[in-house]
Amino acid sequence: MNDRILRALRREPVDRTPVWMMRQAGRSLPRYNDSRAERGMFELLRDPPAAADITAMPLDYYDVDAAVLYNDLSTPYFAAGFDVEMRKGVGPVVHNPIMKPEDVERLTPFDPRVELDYNMDQIRILVSRLNVPVLGFIGAPFTLCSYLIMGHRSRDLSELKTFMWSETAAWNRLADFWAQHMAEFAIAQHEAGAGAVQIFDSWAGALAPQDYEEFVLPHMRTLFERLEAAAVPTINFFNGNPALLPLVAQGGGDAISVDWRMPIDEAWRIIGEDRAIQGNLDPCALLAGKDFALRRTKDILDSVAGRPGHIFNLGHGILPETDWQVAKAVIDFVHEYTAR
Repeated sequence: MNDRILRALRREPVDRTPVWMMRQAGRSLPRYNDSRAERGMFELLRDPPAAADITAMPLDYYDVDAAVLYNDLSTPYFAAGFDVEMRKGVGPVVHNPIMKPEDVERLTPFDPRVELDYNMDQIRILVSRLNVPVLGFIGAPFTLCSYLIMGHRSRDLSELKTFMWSETAAWNRLADFWAQHMAEFAIAQHEAGAGAVQIFDSWAGALAPQDYEEFVLPHMRTLFERLEAAAVPTINFFNGNPALLPLVAQGGGDAISVDWRMPIDEAWRIIGEDRAIQGNLDPCALLAGKDFALRRTKDILDSVAGRPGHIFNLGHGILPETDWQVAKAVIDFVHEYTAR
């Protein structure tokens, strides 16, 4: 078993820097687009063998050190009683959203091992056939709530912020619901065989530090404390405002996954030497061609200088228009340049 990523999460020495790319299962792969020609994402997710094929597909293209579960942050919405549509070019659209504080009370508690059993079945299939760890993932409470409030999601998240500020008691009930249920979902994925679980807070960067500290950090601590108690290896991903990084690190995680808005060595100083780090390459760099992408990759690797605990990745998901051969060149370069 290639366990480079798991060793890096523990900040142990590795023979070369581990690498994977967020949203590598699909997006830019020609065979993935063919597989979705007649079946929607939610239909594919409920077919564990088909979903497992998509998760494993990048290994036919790339020498990555992990397979990330083919899933979506929004799948737990179904279990909680929401009617969700995956709209092309928009993302998840909730047809029965939370419009007022009382709506929080209609969320349905659920056991992910039952209601989301198809995710665990997919993980079990993958563990039996792959020689790299399977990475599970969940949505963080703030990001999950961003799709649920007021029926639409503006770029500035004004609906969510207004609800959070003006209906704080209801917000805390809603965020705690997701913190508890996502902790259980992550534990279930780990029990099924996932080597580690990444927690995505894709939209937290829209917040000021004082708002993150007051309204988000307590729920992230709840989530990560449960995962630490269950010995689940974790990656804490956030995107956006670099001023939040010290607070994000306080939330928890064996590794902090950072975007490209701050040099990786500076980000590592902020999160602390006792944590692993992931990310930092702008996904757009892959669109500028192989030479530019490799130059930026080398810059990141030189800044890290082989320090244990580094997982190479993009600062966010791979873009659909990415040339997979450029992505492959970056992945191969990481391994060749850091071989020890």
